[in-house]
Amino acid sequence: MDVRRWLLILLCAVAPVVGAQEAPVVSGKVLLASEAWDDYTNADGSGLAWDLLRKVFEPAGVKLQTRTVPYTRSVGLAQRGEVDGWVGSYRDEAKGVLFPRWNYDSDHIYALGLASLPTPTPQTLGNYRLAWVRGYKYEDYLPNVQRYNQIERRDGILPMLQHARADFYIDALTEATFVLSQAKDPSQFRLTHIAELPLFLGFADNERGRSLVVLFDERMAALVKSGELKPIFEHWKQPYPF
Repeated sequence: MDVRRWLLILLCAVAPVVGAQEAPVVSGKVLLASEAWDDYTNADGSGLAWDLLRKVFEPAGVKLQTRTVPYTRSVGLAQRGEVDGWVGSYRDEAKGVLFPRWNYDSDHIYALGLASLPTPTPQTLGNYRLAWVRGYKYEDYLPNVQRYNQIERRDGILPMLQHARADFYIDALTEATFVLSQAKDPSQFRLTHIAELPLFLGFADNERGRSLVVLFDERMAALVKSGELKPIFEHWKQPYPF
């Protein structure tokens, strides 16, 4: 047998092993941190995002465990490898972490302001004084933003708008709707859609995180193709983003 035939046999024997290494097996659990968003990432483990992520991981043998912390802390925990990842990130929002190709949802971004003000658009946002919760970094994702303040909590937003300390409060639809529900007279205010921002998991930059990224992308591709995620969005009465 000549040398070329021996090389061919060797390559055929090695090829399956190399291919198997490209999709590492993940088992056990995945610990994800998130802020408690109403009906999305509730502290008791219920909500759209938690249901969706259980559907992604658990049929693959990886049990979802959740940890509820403020948003900026969830990012720091993932950066330090104290959790496997965090929920609700925008693409490339933070450094020192890994982002998958697939988003799992989209953030429906709205501006909440007095109904007496002109209706804002993405092109006119720069004309107004804006406010949002610290750590969300909407300045990096919304066009023409110039004047903004970051607030620590969602308490006191309606008085802030009523007393002209800001023109519009920016947040995802669920949170903005919750704020509006606190108004004695909701007709004084108006919600305006201004952007759709894909939502990602941010994974810890370590060997396990790299394996989870591969698993997550594989599972999302399969679930979107099969349509298996649609009932979860329908159950929580949210738009299907794929």
